[in-house]
Amino acid sequence: SNQSGREPGGVGVNGGECGALCQLYFDPDMERKNVAQKWLTQAQASAQAWQFCWALLSPDKLPEVQFFGASTLHTKISRHWNDLPTDQHESLRMQLLSHILRFSSGPKMVLTRLCVALASMALNLIPQAWSQPVADLVRVSQDPHAHCLALLELLTVLPEEFQSSRLIQARRTQLREALAGEWTVMCPMLRQLLQSQDSTNQVKEKVLRCLSSWVGLDVPLGESHELVQDCFTALSNPELFDTAVETIVSAISQPDCQRYIDALLNLTPLVLGLHDQLKTAAQDGDMETSHGICRIAVAMGETHSRVLLEQVDHWQEYLALVNMILFCTGIPGHYPVSETTSSLTLTFWYTLQDDILSFEEEKQEVYLQIYRPVYFQLVDVLLHKSHYPSQEEYDSWSSDDREQFRIYRVDISDTLMYVYEMLGAELLSNLYDRLGRQLMDPQQSAVWQDTEALLFGFQSIAETIDVNYSDVIPGLIALIPRVNISNVMLADTVMYTIGSLAEWLADHPVMLGGILPMVLQGLEKAELSVSSVSTLKRICRECRHDLDVLVKEIHKSSQCMWLMQALGFLLSALPVDEILGRLHSLIAPHVQQLDTLAQQEPNPTNKQSIIHVLGMLSSLFTTLDINTQADGLEGAASPRRTPSQTTHNPVVVVLQQVFTLIQSVLSKWLDDSEVVEAVCGVFDKSVRTLLHDFGPMVAQLTEMLGQIYSAFPQASALDLARQLVHIFAGEEHHIAKIKTLIEVLTSTTLTIFQQGPRDHPDIAESFMYLHAQILKRKPDLYLSDQLDMKALFYCGVLSLKFPETPTVKAASLFFTELLPRCKDMPSLGEVLQRDGKLLTETILQAVGGGSPRNLTEHFSDVLLSLNRHCPALLSQWMKETLQTPGFPSTQVSTEQKHTFIQQLVREQTNKRRVKDIVKEFSLLCRGLQGSGYSDF
Repeated sequence: SNQSGREPGGVGVNGGECGALCQLYFDPDMERKNVAQKWLTQAQASAQAWQFCWALLSPDKLPEVQFFGASTLHTKISRHWNDLPTDQHESLRMQLLSHILRFSSGPKMVLTRLCVALASMALNLIPQAWSQPVADLVRVSQDPHAHCLALLELLTVLPEEFQSSRLIQARRTQLREALAGEWTVMCPMLRQLLQSQDSTNQVKEKVLRCLSSWVGLDVPLGESHELVQDCFTALSNPELFDTAVETIVSAISQPDCQRYIDALLNLTPLVLGLHDQLKTAAQDGDMETSHGICRIAVAMGETHSRVLLEQVDHWQEYLALVNMILFCTGIPGHYPVSETTSSLTLTFWYTLQDDILSFEEEKQEVYLQIYRPVYFQLVDVLLHKSHYPSQEEYDSWSSDDREQFRIYRVDISDTLMYVYEMLGAELLSNLYDRLGRQLMDPQQSAVWQDTEALLFGFQSIAETIDVNYSDVIPGLIALIPRVNISNVMLADTVMYTIGSLAEWLADHPVMLGGILPMVLQGLEKAELSVSSVSTLKRICRECRHDLDVLVKEIHKSSQCMWLMQALGFLLSALPVDEILGRLHSLIAPHVQQLDTLAQQEPNPTNKQSIIHVLGMLSSLFTTLDINTQADGLEGAASPRRTPSQTTHNPVVVVLQQVFTLIQSVLSKWLDDSEVVEAVCGVFDKSVRTLLHDFGPMVAQLTEMLGQIYSAFPQASALDLARQLVHIFAGEEHHIAKIKTLIEVLTSTTLTIFQQGPRDHPDIAESFMYLHAQILKRKPDLYLSDQLDMKALFYCGVLSLKFPETPTVKAASLFFTELLPRCKDMPSLGEVLQRDGKLLTETILQAVGGGSPRNLTEHFSDVLLSLNRHCPALLSQWMKETLQTPGFPSTQVSTEQKHTFIQQLVREQTNKRRVKDIVKEFSLLCRGLQGSGYSDF
């Protein structure tokens, strides 16, 4: 083929182009692909491209070749327009039009590209040289039906090309006005096509897409509302339904629409007219239809709530629309399993309330009279929607469904909190009365979901609003012990409700006696540990002086861990010089027990006892923080004294005293991961709570960690090392010890990676997090000759390939911390130059289907970091890697790969955009729908 490296052009270039394209698409040799790619890029930039592109569009060429010809035309027109003499403009326009008509029946990708090229040409000529392109194009297609799809494609891409073109503001304004002026020609034609009996569904869909595209130019609703009204008829056609919804929502969501009140008032009855179709869809469980109609109702109600509220003569229509949205909020079924519509409506209720409360007082009174009853209904609906399904059904839900339901309930909770501003104390009284009736009636209280929902409503409001002055709280506190907490979900909500009332309990300590046993009862159940511990912590914080009862409870073993945490809070409130004595008397029996156990030969019973004692110490040290100011305690007027340099923190004193004992426990249990984890837990909790006060322990602990990890590598040791790096890497007198520890941990872990790390995802994960922390806090540790940069980089790449989400997440963090350092640290820069392509290939393979789809977000973080810190290299690596046929998937075409590269390398800052681009590419590679690349 004609690719000897000479300047493209001259006779026979068409043959050269085709040969190069065949090499680019079909040659397995990467080097020859690269040469072809380079040559084709040069060819596109050459002056001869204006001529040879037409030869590539001849009917006997492959679609890929024709596509390249059309793309070349677009490139020339959009980037090299000024190179074309003015006297050639007209012939180019006629040639383009005739080719568009010739390709009107396909291939689609070539037609679209030609349309984009003509659109780009129009943008260069409007308004001076081509004053009315749309009118001319409509005229050229004398018979709209013959070339209808081609014409509609052309009209659809025109605004899109305008939106994506780089233009100075003045030119953008000039073009926008010129295009908007053409709408009066287009609108009647689109209406005729949409109403015509002869139009196929394909034509009607294209009309809808065309309107969506022009809506983006802010064409006035006053001029297009009749066409928007026509779109409503398409909603009864299942094949057009989705596109019609998108188009209507786009059209009525333009903020500018608010100027066209009559148009909005004409559209409102059409939206209300969908209510019957909505009800039928809801009854039949047709989620797609109810979802679409709900989107239209919400777009209308939310975007224009203030304008429509102000049309007092039409208040009944707007109230009907609000009630239609209320129906959508309460649509039958459990979110997200049997309905996904209700969540779309929640922001509407904020908007409506804000608008009502923003009116002057007199007007506000009138609106509140109409809408307060609606909001009381809304509370009922939201509480009903927050109901858990039966335990059996809930157990059958996937973890993803449960998480979505949890988030949905948080959104409902936020909405209820907001609604309280409008309904006030009457809302709490209403909830309290209903709860009272339920708990007094055995038949009603048998349905635990009803009780749970009412408590959930209370808790949502009490969590953020000061309910201390509410007269229903004493009654509520008295009612709570009547709740049967045999169901876990109900019990959780009871715990969180008690927690939300902790401040009130601090002001009324006499009520603690009735409530505390419930919380302690919750502590005994593993499944309630999170909610009951959280509640106990809140009560401890608020009610420290009323908790002596806890100390007496300490020896009830099942509650020990949690009570130790509570006592940690209590001790923290004491003067510093009193703490050590109290601490000794509290833990002396447990230390004595540990000493006895350490001398015995290992057996399973001993092991559980050792883990239990260590767990109690961890629990205590989690909350014993003398630097936390005890807010609002009597006698706290005098300033707290923190330990001086000579007097160590009480926790450190205790740890130093038991350090030898812990070492002797470890000497017998070094190969048992649970015991090692429990030991590391004691220090980990202490470091996290004490922060720099932990300093006196660093030398002993780093030495011990190095020894235990070398003998039996375990993830808990790496996690503890990470905490030490996080807190002490910046302190000069600790850095030598930490550096030695890092070298020992790293060399031991590299050995594991050499032997095959697949069985140790936890070690790989903790190792990646450790090194990410080093890079963040103390990157100059990487200047050590003892750390093998290449091996570390390779460990990161291997960890990215693990199927376990936490390991991939940790490896991704490692690379996002490492890449910014490569410029300043030559040793890292060299490794990146040498192995960056391997990293890129690994990520693309994972994104393309090699790893679970939920990991895509983490891979996109690494790609963004690569693009920020070595954009040229990333672009080169991606091109080289993606040229391999079938890589990373046979589902993506060369053009789609090319688009992906282009989109990605353009983004160096927008994390959300990169995430979307990578997600889109991943879906394409997996052959899943939802692709925005469908036009290519």
